[in-house]
Amino acid sequence: MNQFSQSGGLHWDATYEIVLSLCEVHPDIDIDSIGLEQLYQYIVALPNFTDDPRLANEGILNEILREWYEEVNP
Repeated sequence: MNQFSQSGGLHWDATYEIVLSLCEVHPDIDIDSIGLEQLYQYIVALPNFTDDPRLANEGILNEILREWYEEVNP
């Protein structure tokens, strides 16, 4: 069971679920042009994101960005 289904909201460690939500909310975004600060803003603005925004770090954001890129560029 993932973080989303356990708690009813997204947490930082549910990176793939965050990516799926980002794909839904921002389907036409050019991922190559997104910086970590912009990515952070997109994530904390997701309607189902419920984790503490202060827990984000560069490693988590880079992982999410990498997974997002792989999701839209198979």
